[in-house]
Amino acid sequence: MILTYVGERVLKADIITGSHVGHEVLIPRIVLLHDGTKLPFTLRRRQFPIRLCYAMTINKSQRQSLKEVLLYLPKPVFAHE
Repeated sequence: MILTYVGERVLKADIITGSHVGHEVLIPRIVLLHDGTKLPFTLRRRQFPIRLCYAMTINKSQRQSLKEVLLYLPKPVFAHE
């Protein structure tokens, strides 16, 4: 997904992979409540259910030490296939 709009209560994104390529989606802000503690108040947190990620080409990633890597290869990348 690529974010195309960031609002106070909603995010708008375009899907760029999978079976829904080209579709536009709205991601609402969600409210999380936690009152399981013995505190005299309820914890309330508002956030968007998303996770930040970065992308780079295979050439740019050479000679780097990365903790986690995900490869997305939608078509063959080797010349001998």
